[in-house]
Amino acid sequence: MLRVPYPDLYAALHRATLHLGLRDDRAALCARLFAETTRDGVYTHGLARFPRFAAMVANGCIDIAAQPTRVSGAAALERWDGHRGPGNLNAHAAMQRAIELARLHGLGGVALANTNHWMRGGSYGWLAADAGLFALCWTNTLPNLPAWGASTPTVGNNPLVIAVPRANGEHIVLDMAISQFSYGAISAAAERGQQLPVPGGYDDAGHLTTDPAAIEASQRALPIGYWKGSGLSLVLDLLAAMLSGGQATHQLSADPARESGLSQIFLAIDPSSFATRPDLDRIATAIVDSLHDAPPIDPNHPARYPGEQTLHLRAENLRLGVPVDPTLWRNLLALTF
Repeated sequence: MLRVPYPDLYAALHRATLHLGLRDDRAALCARLFAETTRDGVYTHGLARFPRFAAMVANGCIDIAAQPTRVSGAAALERWDGHRGPGNLNAHAAMQRAIELARLHGLGGVALANTNHWMRGGSYGWLAADAGLFALCWTNTLPNLPAWGASTPTVGNNPLVIAVPRANGEHIVLDMAISQFSYGAISAAAERGQQLPVPGGYDDAGHLTTDPAAIEASQRALPIGYWKGSGLSLVLDLLAAMLSGGQATHQLSADPARESGLSQIFLAIDPSSFATRPDLDRIATAIVDSLHDAPPIDPNHPARYPGEQTLHLRAENLRLGVPVDPTLWRNLLALTF
């Protein structure tokens, strides 16, 4: 891997988004979201995801000029239409609106239909947490995960994000897919020729395996908690599609290059009307301290809270440079994707 200073990575992505046709502040924000994702160590959804983003602009699945609009709503809850615009820009706008509604009502929610892949879902959890708010958000996806008891992909690997703000900025942000490993992580392990640390899916013969290439071939990733993860995926899809009035997983194209028209939910909670910041921080600190005090199985790998590794990698990558694939970097500089 090649390490690139973060400002250089952002500048290259900004040139690329302008090259794709995005303009002004939208190009800058789109580039920043891709760059920050890579900076924070979520390599599968940052620079590595940009070529697919560009391909979907080229094939018409992403309308770079489209912006989300409000369809309906009352008080703290609203429906929005993303008009198949850039998924990260749509999601950022939806969470910003949820934050605004939460400032007014204590709770704010936006149900977003007809949008595209939001890239790193954690970006919108961090956005809310940086504003001092709690957040929950999720999205449906194309069918790429077998429902429990099914032999073919039936439900989506529907990412779920839960964010807890802390005054010191060391927010707790859970960003998880419904499979044991995301398909991005499976693909990255296969490219490196590495086995997964625990079984992550099934091979073509229906046997649990740690071989990422076999899981990619079968398209049978393992749901977290077996039947429990399968059920969670289903209800997240139900809530996203029903509340937004958008498409459900079974209606989405199974072609990853045409995964468009997704449904998403963004919820923000402002606790300021019923709790003080010091009291909330005291509770969070006590829970984190209890976690850190737990005797580790491996002294070199103590227990950590969701988002803790993100903060570590963010600091490291800002100091040393952001790791990027040399070929991806050359293609980005040449605007070849």
